[in-house]
Amino acid sequence: MTDITNERKIEHIEIIRSDKDVDRRKYYFDEISLVHRALPELNLSAVDPSVGFLGKQLSFPLLISSMTGGDHDVISKINRNMAIAAEATGVAMGVGSQRVMFTNPAATSSFEIRNDAPNTVLLANLGAVQLNCGFDLEKCQSAVDTLQADGLCLHLNPLQEAVQPEGDVDFSGLSDKIGYIAEHLGRPVIVKEIGCGISAVDAELLVSRGIKYIDVAGSGGTSWSRIEHYRQASGDSPESAGIAFQDWGIPTPVALESMRPYLKKITVIGSGGIRNGIDMVKAVILGATVCGLASPFLEPAKKSPEDVIRLIRKLRHEFIMAMFLLGIKDFESLHNNSSLVLNNNFKNQRH
Repeated sequence: MTDITNERKIEHIEIIRSDKDVDRRKYYFDEISLVHRALPELNLSAVDPSVGFLGKQLSFPLLISSMTGGDHDVISKINRNMAIAAEATGVAMGVGSQRVMFTNPAATSSFEIRNDAPNTVLLANLGAVQLNCGFDLEKCQSAVDTLQADGLCLHLNPLQEAVQPEGDVDFSGLSDKIGYIAEHLGRPVIVKEIGCGISAVDAELLVSRGIKYIDVAGSGGTSWSRIEHYRQASGDSPESAGIAFQDWGIPTPVALESMRPYLKKITVIGSGGIRNGIDMVKAVILGATVCGLASPFLEPAKKSPEDVIRLIRKLRHEFIMAMFLLGIKDFESLHNNSSLVLNNNFKNQRH
């Protein structure tokens, strides 16, 4: 019998590979200009981009974001190559939804990557909506245990589920259930969107339920609405709204701005359309502690750990250079430092 969840993982990878417009390339971060320092008054070699996250030290604030997992050789190779690279470079890594483990036990091995990354931050992952579909604390614990994870991502994806023919769309009462998991799991719970952003209204709701980690995952990068559109047998049917909603959501810089009032209560992860080290620096200036990238790692991860490492080193080099050109020596001086923004069109549009 075909496992729909597992087959969907493979289809997602193929669509991302074949459709370049899945990456919406909105470049929202380009609308933010930073204050260049012609006299940075520091040595480039003295710049320290390291940051603490979930009790561990990262070499710079990079999270290889949740991507995939399942019963397929290509999927297993992707996760292991990313895990090896994350360990070698001292960055964090999250896996794709582990729901497939519970429908296809053979997929479990694709998430057993702690031996490949014994020291760095690893994040487990389940869809929050599954808490309304029979998933409970025990399954959340199983996801964490399989990965020996430092935390659990509960992802919010109402648009993707609404576009999927087989999607789960009962999001009622989820905030209470998410709060319950966060209170009882014994590991940090990160609530994340997958490309449509988290608003201040949702942040307030999550903070009131005890959530201390939010990944805004705004729009501008990979469109899961578009991906799900092309999974449908009749993508042009009146019921298919995937293309109409392919750019739906809150741009990542705007989502980060809306998190600023909560920075004393929560740790923010910035993801969605971040494509280089300069984008990462801008996200940190807007309040992100860690920056997530996913799709840029997909093709390198299909090849080898070395290809992934090369991309990570490129991002780190860009990140350090941007810090140097801002006259910033360490992460603490960069984080949430609005004085480094020359202009922010998103902020200007909101006031």
